[in-house]
Amino acid sequence: MTWIVFDYGSVLSLPQPESDADEMARAVNTDPEAFKRRYWEHRLEFDRASLTPAAYWSAVLGRPAAIAEIARLVAMDVASWAYPDEGTVAILNDLLDRGGDVALLSNAPACVADGLDGLPWIAAIEQRFYSGRMGLVKPDREIFDRLAAELDADPAEIVFIDDRAENVAGAERAGMTGVRFTSAEALRETLEA
Repeated sequence: MTWIVFDYGSVLSLPQPESDADEMARAVNTDPEAFKRRYWEHRLEFDRASLTPAAYWSAVLGRPAAIAEIARLVAMDVASWAYPDEGTVAILNDLLDRGGDVALLSNAPACVADGLDGLPWIAAIEQRFYSGRMGLVKPDREIFDRLAAELDADPAEIVFIDDRAENVAGAERAGMTGVRFTSAEALRETLEA
């Protein structure tokens, strides 16, 4: 049995649009460039669940975030990652239609994972793993070991697809087959081969 495990952002979804990040900054009266820099500067710790939503958004804003601001920013953050890559989603649906063993492994905070789980192309994947719920992040070896254990699969039976080279390398160090995502067309060719 071979598991095909997809990353989410920039694989099943399109990259976060710059305009959506700018809109988040404007919604809380913050300089867009500073907002985007701090958004990514603190993101991995938020993904790891080392930061609460209040702590993360306060760090992004450079000041204490109000409860209403946090709720608004979380909703906007989820929406900014909710644009499907139609080509990759078509591959996912083909695999699911054929009864393939498919899973998701994404670096995402729990509050974002909650929103992503409601998207139809994600809800179709029964096995979904998010860093914020696991307290682990890619590319660390532990998250891949835990994935294999949760799937009850030998790492050699897992093909992991991610757009980031360091995450692909992390999966390979854990004994999985790593595939660097560049486009849906290239991925389809790789999987068919």
